[in-house]
Amino acid sequence: MTTKLASMGDAIGELVRDGDTVAIEGFTHLISFAAGHEIIRQGRRGLTLARLTPDLIYDQMVAAGVARKLVFSWLGNPGVGGLNAIRRRVEAGAESPSLELEEYSHFGMVGRYVAGASNMPFFPLRSYFETDLPRANPLIRPVRSPYGEETVYAVPPLKPDVTIIHAQRADAQGNTQVWGLLGCQKEAAFAADRLIVVVEEVVGEEVIRADPNRTIVPGLIVDAVVVEPFGAHPSYVQGAYDRDNRFYRDWDPISRDSEATNAWLREWVHGLSGRSEYVEQLGAERVQALRPGPAPSGSVDYGDYR
Repeated sequence: MTTKLASMGDAIGELVRDGDTVAIEGFTHLISFAAGHEIIRQGRRGLTLARLTPDLIYDQMVAAGVARKLVFSWLGNPGVGGLNAIRRRVEAGAESPSLELEEYSHFGMVGRYVAGASNMPFFPLRSYFETDLPRANPLIRPVRSPYGEETVYAVPPLKPDVTIIHAQRADAQGNTQVWGLLGCQKEAAFAADRLIVVVEEVVGEEVIRADPNRTIVPGLIVDAVVVEPFGAHPSYVQGAYDRDNRFYRDWDPISRDSEATNAWLREWVHGLSGRSEYVEQLGAERVQALRPGPAPSGSVDYGDYR
């Protein structure tokens, strides 16, 4: 059976193109920082970056000059403050290339992915009546129900050129398993034209088949499987490593100064060949401190559930 295994450099080089709409999803959990750094390293330009919560990775990508637009539903450094590189770019005006913003609610973004994955022309929802978002974003539009007098709002489908998700494991054909906080990984994956799955480990097909309910993405929609241990740091991977809260705190003062931000990018992205050097630079002590203890779940026998 043909393998879909690829290096991060090859996957990004082949599947992410200038001008693409790129979604790196993962709701606080399973955010593929490694993929974002490789996009920076390869010098992509003119990207539209879509994501529920841009998080630090999009702050770093915007600082590196890869993006022309953000499509999002909340923007900030979770638990710490703002995303200062993005803020500088938005407020710079004529001093810098403009960064276009297109804002939705969380549910609006999820609905957009669902519509994209379902090949539907829009997704209806009620939750914009008490907000100013329809005034700020003309793509959020009122529609009348075909079954009565009621009016709701609609958002357009979101179909990324490329979605990148991180997961605990997959087999070489791309059948991908996730546990913990799922976010909208599955919806963003099915909505995309091309899909890169980044995993902590590759396992045999027999492992996937033994626990089928964990499989959220089938291999038939996957274009590349990249094995990148610690590839979601500083976000977390349930069962592999915890969220590095120190990193999120440290990023705030770094990102407030453009020179400090550029120096960080030179040291931690441009100056490294890939994620293995990144992990080595973090140091064994810091990496080990993020390893979680045991938290066993129950088991089920799929042959005899009694």
